[in-house]
Amino acid sequence: MSLLSAIVGVWVSGGDNNIFTQIGFVVLVGLAAKNAILIVEFARAKEHDGADPLTAVLEASRLRLRPILMTSFAFIAGVVPLVLATGAGAEMRHAMGIAVFAGMLGVTLFGLLLTPVFYVVVRRMALKRENRVDSHDQQA
Repeated sequence: MSLLSAIVGVWVSGGDNNIFTQIGFVVLVGLAAKNAILIVEFARAKEHDGADPLTAVLEASRLRLRPILMTSFAFIAGVVPLVLATGAGAEMRHAMGIAVFAGMLGVTLFGLLLTPVFYVVVRRMALKRENRVDSHDQQA
């Protein structure tokens, strides 16, 4: 979602896909992964304590919402000077700034919604598989 948001942001601003935009894409992938890891790590800890996947991820999302929003919006505010760059080299800063600005907006909004959904779907599939393997082992 971060790359899609960044590409849309670059397209809307009339930018092009240059090396600075691509560096912004790499930065976005790292930040998106960091946000997802925060939620998944706490959800796994709650599951280890005995909660079901849905309850665990809802609690993890609630607990990690504020830190994720704080770091994301601090980063977004930090790239505003890149977006508004003027003077020598402004094209380079502007290309990276637009990609990272739009991408972080997208990953913050979509990541907070889709990470818990994907977590529950994947955990349910894993639990079904574990149950199937356990029942097969008991029959043998």
